[in-house]
Amino acid sequence: MSKLTEAPAGMKYSRVLLKLSGESLMGQQSYGIDNNAVQQIAADISKALSTGVQICLVIGGGNIFRGLSASEQGMDRATADYMGMLATVMNALAMQNALESAGIETRVQSAIPMMSVCEPYIRRRAIRHMERGRTVIFAAGTGNPFFTTDTGAALRAAEMNCDALLKGTQVDGVYSDDPKTNPDAVRYDRLSYSKVLAKNLRVMDAAAVSMMRDNNIPIIVYSNQDSGSLQNVLAGTGVCTVIDNGED
Repeated sequence: MSKLTEAPAGMKYSRVLLKLSGESLMGQQSYGIDNNAVQQIAADISKALSTGVQICLVIGGGNIFRGLSASEQGMDRATADYMGMLATVMNALAMQNALESAGIETRVQSAIPMMSVCEPYIRRRAIRHMERGRTVIFAAGTGNPFFTTDTGAALRAAEMNCDALLKGTQVDGVYSDDPKTNPDAVRYDRLSYSKVLAKNLRVMDAAAVSMMRDNNIPIIVYSNQDSGSLQNVLAGTGVCTVIDNGED
């Protein structure tokens, strides 16, 4: 199954993977899932889907449980990571509910089989879902401990033959430092994979960035705080940082 050859009219991409942090589902809460925040994200995805672009998603689990933090406090790392994977399934089900409430047919596929609540991850089935107009949410990371949801997102983007991996954050791109604490932080419009790795810019973990470089899939970092921002990025007009093989 090869990449789609033509993007819908007015759009830059045909099929993308959208990576969202678990924290983006918290809204103004300090923990858990804020239904209003989830519905806002679902509304933006619905607008983007109306353009004809195929979208699949990976959502982190940090709003519920962070495996790495738990392991640093003494929990067995593999056990902590599996618990984090289960948190991503909860977030995926919440997003599925919001998307279907917005009229978007959605499937959740989990790398850890749990047939009572979602489908197991099957690559060809996931591609067929998207070809039939469904949105697929990939849960439970890679299904293996010691890998982040960033790496899971990169893996699924490559497997789904996506044109780009979009990472929605609280800021409008990649900065040299945290712009919330450093007013002198420099914002980048474009970066190479190599520079991201060399400068340790923490856009995604090194394994995820390397996988995107090896598969020549650009990483697009944008702010998902504003309504319509996703659709603008898909059209190539939104404010974002593009990470690819280009010159810095």
